[in-house]
Amino acid sequence: MNRDATAPRSLLRRHRDFRLLWCGETAGKFGSSVTGVAMPLIAVSELHASTFEIGLLSAAAWAPWLVMGLPVGVWVDRLRRRPVMLAAAGASLALFAAVPVAGWAGRLSVGLLLAVSLLAGTAAVFFQTAYTAYLPDLLSPADQPEGNAKLHGSASAAQIAGLGSGGLIAQLAGAANGMFANAATFLVSLLCLGRIRHRETPPRAAADRSLRREVGEGLRLLAGDPWLRTFALFAGASNLALMGYQSIQVAFLVREVGLAPGTVGGLIATVSSGGVLGAFVARRVAARIGTARAMVLFELGLCALALLIPLTGPGSGVLCYAAGGFGVSVGVVAGNVIKSSFQQRYCPPELLGRISAGGAVLSYGTIPLGALLAGALGTALGLRPALWITTAGVPLAALVLLFSPVGRTRDLPTTPRPADTPLPTPEPVTT
Repeated sequence: MNRDATAPRSLLRRHRDFRLLWCGETAGKFGSSVTGVAMPLIAVSELHASTFEIGLLSAAAWAPWLVMGLPVGVWVDRLRRRPVMLAAAGASLALFAAVPVAGWAGRLSVGLLLAVSLLAGTAAVFFQTAYTAYLPDLLSPADQPEGNAKLHGSASAAQIAGLGSGGLIAQLAGAANGMFANAATFLVSLLCLGRIRHRETPPRAAADRSLRREVGEGLRLLAGDPWLRTFALFAGASNLALMGYQSIQVAFLVREVGLAPGTVGGLIATVSSGGVLGAFVARRVAARIGTARAMVLFELGLCALALLIPLTGPGSGVLCYAAGGFGVSVGVVAGNVIKSSFQQRYCPPELLGRISAGGAVLSYGTIPLGALLAGALGTALGLRPALWITTAGVPLAALVLLFSPVGRTRDLPTTPRPADTPLPTPEPVTT
């Protein structure tokens, strides 16, 4: 028997619209990764920003989730999602292109970088919320696990290329000029999204329902459901720790370890390659040991390697950062693949935007807090002690999963939950 003749074709080969979404999202992730290196390097090398200012810069990009995340979820449920994504991508293109232009004009400052981060973060709230709700409309339930795996895997690969390129661009052309790479990727994203032919399911009529009532409806389901509540709490605690150490890692590697900007970009790209492996193995491990058990394995077992990162030093000591960062990348991306597939199948479609935004407010809302905390700790105690505190929080956050329904079951629910059904009861683990 010819195995290739009977195997289903990849989504990238048989689904034109998913291929366009995949290309646009991958391009955007590449540009964002360039920014993740270029913005701190601009602050460190060109503006001589303090450790706290660097943390504040990272916080500004995520602060809009705290302010706008909940109402954006309602608006996304009322609107067609693709036009929202197109508008957000266009705004990001203009904002990131403004940074090198300001550099040429001699107007570059920490205040300008903060403004760009804040406004681009606002655009990201709209894009991410619309994107999360758009994917289940584009793909059938059977294709969603493969779609999530491919999107997370390509995002990790783009992150690797972007982080490495960001360091090299900053070293060769200047950190500010590296922002042109990000602007160009949002142009690619705009072109790809604009060519999608899929006709979305018409949004429900808003009728006379108030914004406050619809926000509350999504929050009540999120808070009352044991599965959704667990993942929201875990994401908030995990992102607090992850952003804590990631917001100061560039400053740590440059100032404490003594690495050049190009080397920093290459090193961060190397550890990010673990995300590709995580996306590749997530479904396979979950199928073998169960989706809930796989979540605990990836998010607690592998992410505990984060404790190696503060041991990083010159020479061979860099291997501690490589091993720790690689393990975290594998665990986080694999966990995200499993969680995304679960949420898209489990959440009521008519509430998906609000539920996604409600969870994102808690999970993404802690990111600026983590960045500010790390900046304050780095200023008060030094960069290495701050890394010890923030990386210890990564495995500690996963205890939320271990002592929740996720830790007491083999598999996460696989059937949709209608909005008006009673809350589910977790099934015990069977061996």
